[in-house]
Amino acid sequence: MVLELKAVGKSVAGRPHIHPTDLRLEGGTMNVLLGPTLSGKTTLMRLMAGLDLPTSGRVFHDGEDVTGVKVQKRGVAMVYQQFINYPGLTVYENIASPLRILGRPKAEIDRKVRETAAMLRLEPMLQRRPLELSGGQQQRCALARALVKGAGLVLLDEPLANLDYKLREELRAEIPKIFEASGAIFVYATTEPEEALLLGGNTATLCEGRITQFGPTAEVYRHPVDATTARVFSDPPMNFMALEKQGDQIRLGSAVATRATAPMAGLPDGRYLAGFRANHMALQKHSPGAAPFSARVEVTEITGSETFIHLSHGEERWVGLVGGIHSLARDTSLPVWIDPAHLYVFTPEGAMVAPAGYTLASSERIA
Repeated sequence: MVLELKAVGKSVAGRPHIHPTDLRLEGGTMNVLLGPTLSGKTTLMRLMAGLDLPTSGRVFHDGEDVTGVKVQKRGVAMVYQQFINYPGLTVYENIASPLRILGRPKAEIDRKVRETAAMLRLEPMLQRRPLELSGGQQQRCALARALVKGAGLVLLDEPLANLDYKLREELRAEIPKIFEASGAIFVYATTEPEEALLLGGNTATLCEGRITQFGPTAEVYRHPVDATTARVFSDPPMNFMALEKQGDQIRLGSAVATRATAPMAGLPDGRYLAGFRANHMALQKHSPGAAPFSARVEVTEITGSETFIHLSHGEERWVGLVGGIHSLARDTSLPVWIDPAHLYVFTPEGAMVAPAGYTLASSERIA
């Protein structure tokens, strides 16, 4: 199956919710829609499913224009953040319900229910009712009901957002396996960059109703095409500072000067914007080329094994993520270190002109 959007847009009361979008999703792929709340993820999914009619453009399934075709006549299944099960029915009957509506033979229903239940490890719970299950088991039941009818397109709209951390981790690990077994096109919406990286496949980054980049997840993370994509695919959002290149030297922020190394060395002289992720800030010199910066502490957030440090550096606001517990007094000066190898370089308008040097090593793990 192939799902293709051609210049698909959606406006409400003259206000664009989705700007004209071209997107092609191949059968047997996991595709993540990554973006903050109100970036357009749910609207885009509803256009894919046929729940909403686009204001402009066309939707194609396997080359057939299905723009005006009702969702009931498409091979589509959708699972929402608020998972829905029928509380008065057993898990077996919940999973069987779409097949009964389609009028499938009893033997086929039984076979498919049991196959899908086995895929989602629900076999011991088939005779229970949803309220007798844990949150994760209830969500697996909702997933099973979506998968059982063999839909070619499965849309998952932040399906794990309401589960606790342990259950989210469990289902994050399971969903790619489920996807591989089903062979459908999966589209998974999330606000969390970490979740996109864990799911793999392809990622489309969204901001204010626009897809800013689409491609293999690791590639989009390592090589964002612009500063907007870099912000979306960083948690916390990417930090930025001014960069000026002159000859073989670069000046960072308001005062720090250092040697331009690859890939910055090949840039024309001029003013740029440098970006770095929170986990690439350190409180000590962690590499020979690391440059020191003086920043002022605004807020610290201790998460347990790590600490988020909110800082001001001139007019810039930075967030660092460092290991360990650090209780730092507000409004005090703090030296921090940043390795230029972790800097992305963008034009003042935001287009990326040089990736971070560390990403160029093919064996480099995602970091």
